[in-house]
Amino acid sequence: MRVVIAEDSVLLREGLTRLLTDLGHDVVAGVADAEALLKKVAELDAQQALPDVVVADVRMPPTHTDEGVRAAVRLRKDYPDVGVLVLSQYVEEQYATELLAGSSNGVGYLLKDRVAEVREFVDAVVRVAGGGTALDPEVVAQLLGRSRKQDVLVGLTPREREVLGLMAEGRTNSAIARQLVVSDGAVEKHVSNIFLKLGLSPSDGDHRRVLAVLTYLNT
Repeated sequence: MRVVIAEDSVLLREGLTRLLTDLGHDVVAGVADAEALLKKVAELDAQQALPDVVVADVRMPPTHTDEGVRAAVRLRKDYPDVGVLVLSQYVEEQYATELLAGSSNGVGYLLKDRVAEVREFVDAVVRVAGGGTALDPEVVAQLLGRSRKQDVLVGLTPREREVLGLMAEGRTNSAIARQLVVSDGAVEKHVSNIFLKLGLSPSDGDHRRVLAVLTYLNT
């Protein structure tokens, strides 16, 4: 494989370079920030020598927020044949979702702890370089968890969503009825349906309202 590594930690960057080189892969460049990464890949493209895969940290200089993942998303758009594997200290759902938007071919998201498991890490790099996908189990667990939360609300009607949104604002049934210009009984029926569809049983008592709002906010 031809690999470009983007990591601001010199120790980790050199360690990854040594690891991949010792296994027979060609690390064609190592850079410390997102701007340098984009520039290097553009240079390699001009030389008709694009890498097979880029391994990049999610957070890099100058702000150490999202420079790395932004560069990764741009590379996926500009060079769809180049695999992109990002490394993160912990799962950041927003970044993972953005990276995985569209095609999931040639993309990976791993926690940095996974690098210590050398065989798994190298297998992931090879898989992404070949157009496959490599997702950390923690990433999968969190994204699936969020999907399940969203799926719960799919069963609500537009009116029930509206009522739940007003509940989240702290409004009582009477206040909701006035806002929607409907009877108190109509609101009570909507609230009962919301509890039923969210799987909140009468045994949950008054906490059902709080639990329903928390479910709404968590999505």
